[in-house]
Amino acid sequence: MYRNRTFSLSFPPFTKAVKWLILTNAAVFLLLTLLKAFTPSFGGVTEYVLSLIPHWVMLGAVWQLITYSFLHVSIFHILFNMLALWMFGSQLESDWGASRFLEFYFFCVVGAALTTIAVSYTGLAGVNPMVRTEGASGGVLGILMAFGLLYGNQEIMLFPIPFSIKAKYFVAGIAFIELISAINAAGPGHGQSVAYVAHLGGLLFGFIYVKLLPRRGVKHGVSERYFGVLNSYYRWKRRRAARKFEVYMRHHNRTVSFDEHGNYIPPDDPDKKNGGSKSGWVN
Repeated sequence: MYRNRTFSLSFPPFTKAVKWLILTNAAVFLLLTLLKAFTPSFGGVTEYVLSLIPHWVMLGAVWQLITYSFLHVSIFHILFNMLALWMFGSQLESDWGASRFLEFYFFCVVGAALTTIAVSYTGLAGVNPMVRTEGASGGVLGILMAFGLLYGNQEIMLFPIPFSIKAKYFVAGIAFIELISAINAAGPGHGQSVAYVAHLGGLLFGFIYVKLLPRRGVKHGVSERYFGVLNSYYRWKRRRAARKFEVYMRHHNRTVSFDEHGNYIPPDDPDKKNGGSKSGWVN
């Protein structure tokens, strides 16, 4: 017992997408480690090509917007990222499903990359577009932001310290630390502020996804908008065809009627002209 609260140590499940991301990150880390150990030149070039290099992206290496998130510089780097991905990502995936969770994760990964590219061209602290960025931190910090926004009152135990804190305060603290780190790293003699800004980019895009984008995800929102426009086009074509048919029939001394939706109105049902007809075409 601690302050009249009972703490228990439990672990979240390995959900499908989280498991896939962790295994992929681990496989890439192992492969690059082996390559750099046995063929250092080839391993170094491979890592360079997959890292996020803003200048290369602007020249067409768009794959780096995603591939950089599967690279890590040390065992502790990947360990802490994958631990956070598991601990917080599994809850989101359980609620959203694997497809939407992966959409969200890579939305944050790409968002962090775009933030990195934008900052690299400002020249802050001598950072230039040839500075490399690696790691899944952008996506992971996006997950933390979403967790804090959606489960803000859920308490997190700061293991191994027997102390708990609400998720919203925990995420706010992480964001503050990242901001201060970015400001400090931007001082003279530092050249890694772009990495911290990438972290802030992940937090920002996590916030944008949860607060500003469609509740059922970007893919669903785009799909709804696309089919909405498509249906509007088909409705317009139907009304246009109905008007043309009315003109055609008048030229043959016959009268036909269609309602405002382009539905045919039978001659014996004139009252349906105002209320709409269920006959004829349907949408």
